Amino acid sequence: MFKNQPWYADIRVWILFFFVIRLVGITDPPLETLHNWRQTTGTMVARNFVEIDPSFWLPRIDFAGEKTGITGMEFPFMNYCIAGISWVFGYQHWYGRLLNLIVSSIGVWYFYLLIRQFFTLKIALHAALILTCSAWFAYSRKIMPDTFSMSFAIIGFYYGVRYFTKNIFSTSSFKFLVLYTLFSTLGILSKLPVIYIYVLFLPFLFDSKIALKTKIGFVTASGVVLFPVVVWYFYWVPFLVEKYEFWHFFMGKPIAQGWLEIQQHWNDALNKFYDVSLKFIGFGVFCISIKQKNKQLIWFFGLSFLAFLVIVLKAGFTFTHHGYYIVPFVPVMALIAAFGLNSIPNARVVFVLLLAILIENVANQQHDFRIKPENKAMLQLEPILDRFTDKNALIFINSGEVPTPMYFSHRKGWIGTNEQLQSENSVNELHQKGLQYIVILKRTFGTDLELPYQNIYNSRDFRIYQLK
Repeated sequence: MFKNQPWYADIRVWILFFFVIRLVGITDPPLETLHNWRQTTGTMVARNFVEIDPSFWLPRIDFAGEKTGITGMEFPFMNYCIAGISWVFGYQHWYGRLLNLIVSSIGVWYFYLLIRQFFTLKIALHAALILTCSAWFAYSRKIMPDTFSMSFAIIGFYYGVRYFTKNIFSTSSFKFLVLYTLFSTLGILSKLPVIYIYVLFLPFLFDSKIALKTKIGFVTASGVVLFPVVVWYFYWVPFLVEKYEFWHFFMGKPIAQGWLEIQQHWNDALNKFYDVSLKFIGFGVFCISIKQKNKQLIWFFGLSFLAFLVIVLKAGFTFTHHGYYIVPFVPVMALIAAFGLNSIPNARVVFVLLLAILIENVANQQHDFRIKPENKAMLQLEPILDRFTDKNALIFINSGEVPTPMYFSHRKGWIGTNEQLQSENSVNELHQKGLQYIVILKRTFGTDLELPYQNIYNSRDFRIYQLK
């Protein structure tokens, strides 16, 4: 594949290059400004697998108060992988970062191989480069399942295509079918929205040139993929929520409601496509491609966009509020942007635009490699609490809906607002449920508050009250 190609045309060089760049700060705790709450929700599940119960079907979080913390959530494959590494080397925050980076880099490789199946080497190279530096760049080193799950979906999709292109139910094609089943299951289980991409198999299923037995084999394998997905998300998640009485996982909303919310936040929804995904230069090149009126490209984009639109409408306001919801659609946009680049006849202009896309994207994500000094104070919360409280003591932290401080306290309890703490009835009710200590965050994740309880610790960052 790479014979007689210059080194800079070898995508493996660039995958390795950007892999090394993203190793900067790879051991940092999940305290960067964006999505620390999302990351710590996942890391606490992994830590609880290690410290409390290794049963993967019983994921638990730390902010369910006096309850067990067991609740319905995404299939905890990534969390369990982190736990598996921890059982060997001891638990550390950053295992999830490295794990996601490795899997997401492999995902870019398979994305390249997949595009190479249908288009030119240049288009495949440009698409993979754009994907690497898109929103994928930062999210692939966060302890979140978005690029992780999409990578498995891309790998599964690649093997599904290989199965169809064999066009016979031979031993070798059966191997591809098995790999399609395995990786697709892991991808969709890890993050349900990635399922939209599989709509692109419809042209294969309606292709009269492909044998019926080949299609039957694929449909059967797809049924095997969907079975555990349906069981987990539509039976087990509701069961855990009902049995353990704690709701946490967002399962979407009616499409009609989602449409109304998208209309009310139209600018924020569009922002995810023209800004968060590829940034402005990349989106401009994407638009150039759309204007080419290439029928194959229009069908590809139209089919994938309509399928992804279902995800957008099911999410509603949540899609407009969280940038990571666009991640599953970024590979589609990267491919179309690559077409836009390759429609430009001047090679020098193509090079300049590609370089501009890479620089703009990376420059706009560099903040994810830094942690604010005030956020680093969270690293001191556990040792401070260890001086005054037992590990099993239930605490309340005034971090609103953000679970990050609870994770770094390495304790369990409640998160909430200053208003809740100013209500004597509310505090008494929690005290009856086992609340023993209140942690007031002064500089980050919360604001200072003085309470009429025994103050056992006071610093620039924290107040700690004990309830008698």
